[in-house]
Amino acid sequence: MNKRNYSKELDAYIEDFQKKGEYPKLLLHACCAPCSSYCLEFLRNYFDVTVFFYNPNITEDAEYHKRVQEEKRLIGEYNQKEGRKIEIIEGEYKPSDFFDAVRGYEDCKEGGERCRKCFELRLFETARVAKDKGFDFFTTTLTISPLKNADVLNEVGEIAARETGARFLPSDFKKKEGYKRSIELSKEYGLYRQDFCGCSFSKAQRELEKNAVSSI
Repeated sequence: MNKRNYSKELDAYIEDFQKKGEYPKLLLHACCAPCSSYCLEFLRNYFDVTVFFYNPNITEDAEYHKRVQEEKRLIGEYNQKEGRKIEIIEGEYKPSDFFDAVRGYEDCKEGGERCRKCFELRLFETARVAKDKGFDFFTTTLTISPLKNADVLNEVGEIAARETGARFLPSDFKKKEGYKRSIELSKEYGLYRQDFCGCSFSKAQRELEKNAVSSI
């Protein structure tokens, strides 16, 4: 079975929209400003984009508020430039929802089943909001990360779409040097780039990795 190329699938959608002169309403789940940077630069050319900042996995209050403020600052910077305006919706911040979702998977390694449960929590909520508010599509910035499995993210997104009646837009934003561009944009806008995904488990693993390197 051939491996799906989600980047090409997204390009095919865009080509069809452009032929029809359409700019669909897209709800873009965003995990942080650095990951959003390239995604927004690219997508605003073809969609009316609203960012959905829903990340109860960020389990430290100060870290959460730092990231959401950076997201809003980035959107404000983009909206001062020529192009389609970007809106933002901030989802409910309840870390207890994350801990409930991953209960029993606390000891999984980063990138494993605990992460899938986290993806499900965030993408199902994005799909529900997209359906309730009449968006044409939803997707996520998470596929820009080289540490995130695009196959898993797209599978979860498609399941969420089927169960909610929303429409999922496939993506693999790391392709076509998207991740490289996000680093460039982060430097250009002076964005805060965290070195862990967000949850206390990923932070603990990152601290272990840094300590192991420093002890060599």
